[in-house]
Amino acid sequence: MELFNLPLETLYLYGLIGSGLLTILYVFFADVVHFDGPDFLNPVLILSFVTIFSASSYLFEKLSSIHYLVTIGLSAVLAFILVTLLNVFILIPLSSAEESLVYKESDLRGRIGKVITTVPVDGYGEVIIESISGRVAKPATSFDHVLIENGTKVLVVDVKDGVLQVTAHQDIESLF
Repeated sequence: MELFNLPLETLYLYGLIGSGLLTILYVFFADVVHFDGPDFLNPVLILSFVTIFSASSYLFEKLSSIHYLVTIGLSAVLAFILVTLLNVFILIPLSSAEESLVYKESDLRGRIGKVITTVPVDGYGEVIIESISGRVAKPATSFDHVLIENGTKVLVVDVKDGVLQVTAHQDIESLF
């Protein structure tokens, strides 16, 4: 069968190439073209559907002698199933996942840590800060310019150039 004086195989191949190029462009510019519509109109889902539909239609036309209407129907069903699986098992879980486990140094202010290398009066030591996502070991100086021994709990007062400025911290429980 021909459409627009081109064989269907050629049209499917053009659709595959076009949707592949649009997918690559969308990957690069997705942050610029932010989508806030219904889930079924998500550009990722539409481009995935067109890509899978074009690829499977091209393969059915090229490798089998099935009637073109059956090829279109099978390809549409296959694309719908695969795009649904992509949405349910990949896109929805990714959208509800945490953005990142990365922290900013300014987030360390006010945190409680433990000295793992003694902090001298005018030098550098090391402090470890534990959180839900793991441990962070950072160089530290004494905010009060006093010696802070290994194993002492400290409060992070400030962060300058990647170095924590800490002061000895006393637990509230130990005051009572």
